[in-house]
Amino acid sequence: MTQQEAVDRGAGATGRGAVETNGINVIAEEERRGRPRSLFWPWFGANVSVLGLAYGSFLLGFGISAGQALVAGAVGIVVSFLLCGLVAIAGKRGSAPTLVLSRAAFGVHGNRVPAALSWILTVGWETVLVSLATLATATVFGQLGWSGGTATQVVALLVVAALVVAGGVLGFDAIMRMQAVITVVSGVLTVVYVVLVADDIRWSAVTAVPDGTTAAVVGALVLAMTGYGFGWVNAAADYSRYLPRTASTGGVVGWTTFGGALAPVVLLGTGLLLAASDPELSAAIGADPIGALGTILPTWFLVPFVVVAVLGLVGGALLDIYSSGLSLLAAGVRVPRPVAAGIDGTLMVLGAIWVVFLADADFSIQFQGFLITLGVPIAAWCGIFLADLALRRRDYAEADLYDPRGRYGAVPPVPLLLLAVGTVLGWGLVTNTYAGWLDWQGYLLGPLGLGGREGSWAFANLGVLAAFAVGLLGTLALRRGAVRTQEAAPAVPGRPPVLR
Repeated sequence: MTQQEAVDRGAGATGRGAVETNGINVIAEEERRGRPRSLFWPWFGANVSVLGLAYGSFLLGFGISAGQALVAGAVGIVVSFLLCGLVAIAGKRGSAPTLVLSRAAFGVHGNRVPAALSWILTVGWETVLVSLATLATATVFGQLGWSGGTATQVVALLVVAALVVAGGVLGFDAIMRMQAVITVVSGVLTVVYVVLVADDIRWSAVTAVPDGTTAAVVGALVLAMTGYGFGWVNAAADYSRYLPRTASTGGVVGWTTFGGALAPVVLLGTGLLLAASDPELSAAIGADPIGALGTILPTWFLVPFVVVAVLGLVGGALLDIYSSGLSLLAAGVRVPRPVAAGIDGTLMVLGAIWVVFLADADFSIQFQGFLITLGVPIAAWCGIFLADLALRRRDYAEADLYDPRGRYGAVPPVPLLLLAVGTVLGWGLVTNTYAGWLDWQGYLLGPLGLGGREGSWAFANLGVLAAFAVGLLGTLALRRGAVRTQEAAPAVPGRPPVLR
């Protein structure tokens, strides 16, 4: 077996406590196990982070009322995780990582473009989550009167990074076990947090916040979508690929959606009430979201708060580093999966060092800019992927996912063109004017009569929805014949047919 065959095909199952040797290969029949309800643990554990409380401040920043923010946020969260559930169907049907199954639409070589985008997004999220964990630890230690300076930040960064990188290198089984623990501990401590801060809610202040415009509500909804489900769609099949092909499709969709959306909706509601009750707290969340949320706690709960904050962020970073490694392999890098996770972990640490020790910009501004900018091409990819999945009547031809001579081809032009069109259109309809490096966006808001970069629709983030629509509707309209041709094609010469 050559090195590339080892990377593509994998070398066997993961023993308990051992390093996973599967890479971007199709999971062997004898290794597929479990039930759809097992998907609850990784998705809940990755999204129970108290960062969800900070979204209350982020959404109120659009100038809308708490009620409008709750509706927009809840709808955005649930709908975006429903998209994850739909993408997860492909994992059950194809038993391969998300960005390998994407080759059916984009071709074996053409798929390197979305794989690279996916890799950048997941490495970016890893960096954000580890940075937040580091900042939160130092802030809370300072509130306790302990050292909250540089030394504390360095130690926190090393501990958090070690947990994340270890999970990423060990792989699927280790992450599933870690997520089960994180789910239970974080879930219990988060409930305690909500009970403790309930007295800080001032209902008169909450109800006094005036309603905002429709455009502002749409902007809040899209931010919730990009901050949650749209940030995970490129990884959704990575965790359903170990399920048997006979697993319930409805169960895969339902448990992925429920596991991902449950905690964020509850946390969003609590965060909205806290932010609307105290404008100073809401402003502080912009610079250090989790650290600011610790300032309203009794001293005795600060240490448990650090635990729940760090564990929740680690849970999200674990899924990101695992999927970022798979995306790196799908993009064409020829290393074993554990090495790919190690590479991403190194970049994550370097990025976190920059955020924690060198950057001086407002966190929420840069964070939202990052989400919206990468959310546009990922939304276009998601539309293409889901439309391609909907058009297929047969399971994937496994061997052809790894061979540019096969039925999926090397570089089919239409999906890449749709991705480009969706991205160009989308970036023209979003703005991030407070992040200087993104002030070139929004170039279509004026020509399309939406008021330009300063108009009422400037911050509605319509580009994310437009990019998704271009990918979805364009694929349904232009690729039906191509998919039928693929499914009717004979197997690659010299290989047995693998269509089911």
